[in-house]
Amino acid sequence: MSDVTTRALRLLALLQSRAVWTGPELAAEMGVSTRTVRRDVDRLRELGYPVLTSAGHGGGYQLGAGQALPPLLLSSSEAVAVAVGLRLAASSGVDGLDEEALRALAALDRILPAPVRTEVGAITEAMGVISRPATGIRSEVLMTLATAVRDGVRVRVDYQRADGERSERRLEPHRVLSMEGRWYLFAWDLVREDWRTFRLDRMHAVRASTFTITERPTPDIEAAVQESIAVGGYPQSATVRILAPFEEVAPQVPARAATVTADGPDACLLRAGTAELQWIAMHLAWIGAPIEVIDPPELLTVIEQLGRWAGRARPCPG
Repeated sequence: MSDVTTRALRLLALLQSRAVWTGPELAAEMGVSTRTVRRDVDRLRELGYPVLTSAGHGGGYQLGAGQALPPLLLSSSEAVAVAVGLRLAASSGVDGLDEEALRALAALDRILPAPVRTEVGAITEAMGVISRPATGIRSEVLMTLATAVRDGVRVRVDYQRADGERSERRLEPHRVLSMEGRWYLFAWDLVREDWRTFRLDRMHAVRASTFTITERPTPDIEAAVQESIAVGGYPQSATVRILAPFEEVAPQVPARAATVTADGPDACLLRAGTAELQWIAMHLAWIGAPIEVIDPPELLTVIEQLGRWAGRARPCPG
């Protein structure tokens, strides 16, 4: 490999490592003159890399986005991270994304150096992904929503509720989140004039508009989505004070099952929605910490009944 090619690859690696470099900084890193840096920048541009130049204080060289994706220069650790991420994406359950991820992984595998390919193989063989049933999410739905969130524009969604009712929803999307294998959209509903959470697997079609979203106070999005999932969609809910630190309780509660918030250093509040209070009582018994029932009072009755049942357990004779 010629010195010119080696130097160009070194310059590309530096441009990828941080947002902006000045000419003198690049020259110092590479041990060349600023004039040589300018020539090497021109070579990268000829190869299709969009190297941008900005003047003034804080200006310099930066790698921008082009019309096509130029070849990436990855370190060994970066290549391992990308390959592992693609393996996980191939098991995501998003229709179409698994095939795209496998094609990208095959393209990456062809150019990996042998030691890196061996490392990727060793790591992925040590990993196991138990696939859930397909969620029915199409990749174009996910990508359209993510792009609309990025661009700050409204969308129209053909949405089907849990009871089967189907309607068009006019939304201002703010975040697309994945929670325990299921994808959700947090958005402002323009008709209902309220924040709502929507499941992507219930969306039949999504169309982005050119209307920009309205600036308004936004709640804690992750907390609001979890509250909507764990509490909002059920006919009844329960609130319990658990007399144990948040750090001990939170890891024992799945995000889709309940919300847990600290209530001082030695207690936390658990809120959960349910169709049957018995499920909450059994989960609290599994956690095993002392509790105080805040609401509803009927939950205490259910817990007492569960305790009497447990007290009648006996070993098998003989």
